[in-house]
Amino acid sequence: MPRNLAALATDNNVTVLSAWPSPDLTVIDAGRRKPPVLAPTMFGAAWPEFEKLASDKGCPVDYVALGYLSVAASIVGGKRRVRPYATGTWDEPLILWLGLVGDPSANKSPALDPLLNILRRIEKERADDHREHIGNWLTESERAKVERSNWQEAVKVAAKDALPSPPIPEEARDPPEPKRRRLFVQDATPESMADVLTGNPQGTLLLRDELDGWLSSFDRYNPGGRSFWLEAFGGRSFTIDRKSSPEPITVGFNGVSIIGGIQPQKLSDSLLSGRSADDGMSARFLWIWPERPPFARPSSTANLDALESALRRLDGLDWGYDDTGDRIAIRLPLDPAAADAFESLQRANRDHGDEAAGMLKSFVGKLDGIALRMALAIELANWAWLGVEEPRSVSAASVVAVADFIEGYALPMAQRVYGDAALPAVERNSASVARYIRKSGLKSFNARDLRRTAGLPGLRDAEPFKEALDALVEAEWLRPAPTRHGATAGRRTSDYLVNPAIYGGANG
Repeated sequence: MPRNLAALATDNNVTVLSAWPSPDLTVIDAGRRKPPVLAPTMFGAAWPEFEKLASDKGCPVDYVALGYLSVAASIVGGKRRVRPYATGTWDEPLILWLGLVGDPSANKSPALDPLLNILRRIEKERADDHREHIGNWLTESERAKVERSNWQEAVKVAAKDALPSPPIPEEARDPPEPKRRRLFVQDATPESMADVLTGNPQGTLLLRDELDGWLSSFDRYNPGGRSFWLEAFGGRSFTIDRKSSPEPITVGFNGVSIIGGIQPQKLSDSLLSGRSADDGMSARFLWIWPERPPFARPSSTANLDALESALRRLDGLDWGYDDTGDRIAIRLPLDPAAADAFESLQRANRDHGDEAAGMLKSFVGKLDGIALRMALAIELANWAWLGVEEPRSVSAASVVAVADFIEGYALPMAQRVYGDAALPAVERNSASVARYIRKSGLKSFNARDLRRTAGLPGLRDAEPFKEALDALVEAEWLRPAPTRHGATAGRRTSDYLVNPAIYGGANG
């Protein structure tokens, strides 16, 4: 018998099968596009340090570099805006939403740890200052009580003497309670986030290890949660009415940058289907779904001092002030050449939008604003890294770098996410089983045993697992090889043979 033919024992007969046909090897990737490669252009002198950090954490450099950009945006927040054209009123706030897509082994959280450790140190320093502010506030509050008591006595005397009541002096009014600086939060309802933002007028960062939990909380805790977060992307003013208080919370700049991780299957289940797919929530995110790099021992240590200095420099940026002394955002215009480059980008985005459909079309529709925000973010982030004179405009180099990023990375990555994470469940499941089979080097297996031992997400139940195996049979990865134990009649075992060609073997 030729070596590439399979002999299967069924009852007392031997059935000789024909040679294996070629398997469909695209099944293992569920048809998804290969991820684009992130170019270093946007990140300037910081890029080598991001590569070192990524190597140290065993994660894609995409997570580190774009995470830095989102953190930089969150630190500056409402202090800066970008205005593309001198002849219009359109401007954009510095808010970025970043979705890190990957399996649990992709090291999404470790990629952000160095950034978050720096934010924690800055917060701790601010907490020490906050204690002093609280002490001053308590002193002023006690003084206000005394002044209010004196004023109340004066009102009583005036009423007794039928005289006009004296107005309440400013010293008798309760001073506003100082709020602690929060550079990031990890779990927040709209009401608690609004409370944070009243003390952090430049905004803050929401960090979620799992975006899936954040998304599922919208309507669980507050029916207005979804609208709050949709507004937070634009930084618009937002008012929340509270049952516990007659006074609402009004947030002048509802600006929250977001970084969150999510697994591909959960991305499809929670964000790319149902209500979230309709309201544009997913279109607000820049999705990052790179391949996991091969293991390599770190060859050098990143300069974390330079990273911390850059973030501190961003945190130290001043506000602008209007004629009445109130704080306002400083609006940075695009340089003339930058405005021309942005106009070209807008035309290209419009062409992409005409060709797109569904969720991708919604994403492309927001690319103009996202591109402006990114141009401002990299202008400031690169300034902070180099420590040069603070920019008063956004350069053409920044806009061109963002245009290249949009064309070469953001759009292909969105196509990868929207086109593949939303695949039917059977295609995702068959790809998951196929990857497990090839990784384990299986030549044959029992379906029941494999389902119990593999522990594949979404495949613990028999029916979806059987559908995935049927799809792999159709793709010529597997062949059913049922047998009976002994000579007794009864149910056949659900055994399968694996096509050796998936390992590069002969297939006849």
